[in-house]
Amino acid sequence: QVQLVESGGGLVQAGGSLRLSCAISGRTFSSSIMGWLRQAPGKDREFVADIRLSGGSTYYADSVKGRFTIFRDNAKSTVYLQMNSLKPEDTAVYYCAAVQRSADWALGRYDSQGRGTQVTVSS
Repeated sequence: QVQLVESGGGLVQAGGSLRLSCAISGRTFSSSIMGWLRQAPGKDREFVADIRLSGGSTYYADSVKGRFTIFRDNAKSTVYLQMNSLKPEDTAVYYCAAVQRSADWALGRYDSQGRGTQVTVSS
């Protein structure tokens, strides 16, 4: 079992930046993909970005491509989401998630998920 704890959310003005962190503990070697999801008020949870823990390939939703960067620090067992040029529409609760089998990621079958961190972007 992998435990995930997010941090780094907060209130920022449009155009600003935030860095989210996802601290990983437990059976960390069992995860193949980790990533970030978000859920805005009244909307469904949506994919933001992910990183393959073997090889380091990254993928982004079109809405954040060029503004957000996902990366990991293996020594700190942490996955980060650097968010630049933030927009009011980025306001949401951001969740970190992990899967052991890569096929489960696309299906939304997360083996582990954090409790979320709130990001609010004011206009």
